[in-house]
Amino acid sequence: MTLQQRPVHVVGVGMIPFTKPGASDPYTVMGARAAKLALDDAGVDYALVQQAYVGYVYGDSTAGQAAIYGVGLTGIPVFNLNNNCSTGSSALFLARQAVESGVVECAIALGFEQMQPGALKGAYDDRPSPMGRFAEVMTQKQGFVPEAPRAAQFFGGAGRDYMAQHGIRRDTFGRISVKARQHAARNPLAVFRQTLTLDEVMAAPLVFDPLTRFQCCPPTCGAAAAIVCSAEFAKKHDLDMRVVIAAQAMTTDTPSTFESGDMRKLVGYDMTAAAAKQVYEAAGIGPEELDVVELHDCFTANELITYEALGLTPEGTAERFIVEGENTYGGRVVTNPSGGLLSKGHPLGATGLAQCAELVWQLRGQAEQRQVEGARLALQHNLGLGGACVVTLYQSQR
Repeated sequence: MTLQQRPVHVVGVGMIPFTKPGASDPYTVMGARAAKLALDDAGVDYALVQQAYVGYVYGDSTAGQAAIYGVGLTGIPVFNLNNNCSTGSSALFLARQAVESGVVECAIALGFEQMQPGALKGAYDDRPSPMGRFAEVMTQKQGFVPEAPRAAQFFGGAGRDYMAQHGIRRDTFGRISVKARQHAARNPLAVFRQTLTLDEVMAAPLVFDPLTRFQCCPPTCGAAAAIVCSAEFAKKHDLDMRVVIAAQAMTTDTPSTFESGDMRKLVGYDMTAAAAKQVYEAAGIGPEELDVVELHDCFTANELITYEALGLTPEGTAERFIVEGENTYGGRVVTNPSGGLLSKGHPLGATGLAQCAELVWQLRGQAEQRQVEGARLALQHNLGLGGACVVTLYQSQR
């Protein structure tokens, strides 16, 4: 957690349309394109950017340089990041921190992923897996199903534990997918834009109980980027200062992850709750003041438990929150107007920066059909097992 030392503005964002694996450009092309979009949006020449933080999960060392060299060869420091699914937000965290501390005046955060079809898997089998301890705890709690994707077993198990504790209906999770598709239908950058009925979601093949295929995010290729700078830099270059990072926190696992016996905590519930608490306290606001949220819905079960971890609804009330439409337009807070990971897609390294782009557009009033009317406070939640969670609060200064 870092307390704000000086304001950091998000002055430019860029995101390319997400695609299915095999249908994308190479990561070098995608990354450079997203970076150029963010620079163009900001109206900043790349020569003025002093540091670059570049994130990806599947790629060789210095792939960050290979991508951003497509923008220019200015000799600046380029840092490569891999923090699983929270990689993009980790890049943003470090870029923000560099500006906030006065190390630089302007930095770029870039994330991309060129993925392969199928479930996520590790790249190496000749060394300990970073997920080994997590898998061991999961297996002790609920066993392991070799034919089911491991990630679905983690988050499906979290959904099962929530069902056991609060007695909710199985199709409550399915309602989240219906909402995600309705939102994505308004987003030209999303992979899956066709709507689904609850019956269609629930009738889809079961991946891991209670999750059907339409309740699991797809492997996706894509890239996104953000330009952050100080107020002084923005004023000097006449940049758009409407969006400021009001607070940001990053957390990792604590003993409760492994010792609680609760699958929700194994997949990051406590990391999320801790990061959100730090952000609310630093900004001096409560979750009831939020207008729009982009949260990490890699599976519907994670969206449901994250509602409570972020304080959007009290513990044990997520089903009512969903059934009564409090999570969408006309409700208390619009969650994942982009369609989220479930429908927009989840190119791991790009996800956090795509969430950033969506929320910046919302706070500028540029989200077109997805616009949340009068949005002034926006929260971003990006989670990676293994583990890391980044929560970011953006504020409109319109």
